[in-house]
Amino acid sequence: MDPAVLRDDMVDSLEHEAKAVVRSEDVSVAMREVPREPFVEDDSVAYADRSFERLGTRVLSPSAAGRLLEALRVEPGDDVLVVGAGVGYTAAVIAEIAGEANVHAVDITRRLVYEARSNLAEAGYPGVLVDCRDGAQGLPDYAPYDRILVEAAAVDPPRPLLEQLADGGRLVMPVGTGGQELVAIEDGETVAEYGTVVYHPMLVEGEQADTIERNRTHREDREHARRAAERRKGWEQQWIDWDDRL
Repeated sequence: MDPAVLRDDMVDSLEHEAKAVVRSEDVSVAMREVPREPFVEDDSVAYADRSFERLGTRVLSPSAAGRLLEALRVEPGDDVLVVGAGVGYTAAVIAEIAGEANVHAVDITRRLVYEARSNLAEAGYPGVLVDCRDGAQGLPDYAPYDRILVEAAAVDPPRPLLEQLADGGRLVMPVGTGGQELVAIEDGETVAEYGTVVYHPMLVEGEQADTIERNRTHREDREHARRAAERRKGWEQQWIDWDDRL
């Protein structure tokens, strides 16, 4: 079937009251224009409303992408930063709205940076700048940004990202650890909440998304061990302390 027809069907389903994740004309038109085939491995399911794993990262489902884009409220001509570029699909849709020269994206994993650049070029958006950076530090070289989208979760919005927002700018990201909430932030304050979500945590410098065992594991193990020790009481804590002395 013609991919354009499949895209129309996909967006129609996202606009239908059963899902109602796409509401604005800008997002609707952009998602009907951007092909998904370059961003997924199996063309036959490119327009299914499901997520995919690719190179250690998650390719968002169309409904998840639509939800982010509606929260971000990108307008033509906006300067936009995407943190956690992944394979580049969300950046492509944003580029369709704002103009590819206005869209910048970063990812901490070098392999994904190369993948996103290739995918964006194949999809028709070679002008989107994709760089290998620690997402928590943003991309100050091209700041300020009218919109910043973070496709990874953190307990709080990283301060460098807030500082790189233009006056009246808007940052959208999942906030929280175990339970995450998709929020929009303007002028340092949460101005809208869009329900619970589940995203991978933001990686820090030295961690890679595509390793067999993520570098984060050792840090997480230490944190879990510390919390477990704090929960132990009475003879159990004393027994463990005694063992530590041996």
